[in-house]
Formats: sequence, C-alpha cells, structure tokens
Amino acid sequence: MAFGHREDIWEGGVRQTSKATVKRARGLRRAMSLPEVMLWQRLRARPGDVKFRRQHPVGAYVADFYAPDARVIVEVDGLAHDARAERDLVRDDWLRGQGFVVVRVAASDVLKDVDAVVDGVVRMILALR
Repeated sequence: MAFGHREDIWEGGVRQTSKATVKRARGLRRAMSLPEVMLWQRLRARPGDVKFRRQHPVGAYVADFYAPDARVIVEVDGLAHDARAERDLVRDDWLRGQGFVVVRVAASDVLKDVDAVVDGVVRMILALR
C-alpha cells in the first residue's frame, strides 16, 4: 500500500518503515558512494520513462535505488557487501517475500560502464511490464 509519496510495508495495519529508517535513508542520500552517485546521475533522468528513487526506505531496510511502478530494488554492491553476504541474503529474502524484485549490480561494473548497467536495469524493468 502506498502512504503519501513513499512505498511503505503494512502489516496488521501498522506501518513498518520507522522514523529511524527514514532518517537513516536521508543520511545515506548525503553520503552516497561514487558508483551510487554515477548511477543516480543516469537514473534520475528517468531512462526508458522509468522513475527511480534513491536511498528509499522499505520496511527496516534502505534500498539504494527503487523503481516504484515495477517494485524493483537496485542494490550497488561494493567491497562492504562481501563481508555482509549472509545479511544481504536475509534482506533480499525478506524484500522478495514482500513482492519486490531485487537486482544487485557490482560497483566495479558501474565504474567501468555505468551506461551499460543502466541499460541492463531498464531493459529488465521494461520486460517486467
């Protein structure tokens, strides 16, 4: 269900996106990594007429990028994700259980060819429509 302009997860009539998660998302928007900034520069232009949000709160998590119409979450995986692989699996399972599609892209791929990454993500989203 939508609440305001954000996609919130509702369970038993209680919104599952806490104020702390929203605050954390705002902080993450100000501290994006270089690959995230590069990707956002392309995604904010709505390629393929697909709208994206950055550092978007979803339940207890913050998605790097979110395409609300397709319910697709795009995560940029850098070195930090190698150490958190198990935690990422739990997170992805929960998100998929809520009906989201989770796409993970390597930060190194974004740095090498951001346009190819954007093209691949947008093609996948358009194929889901």
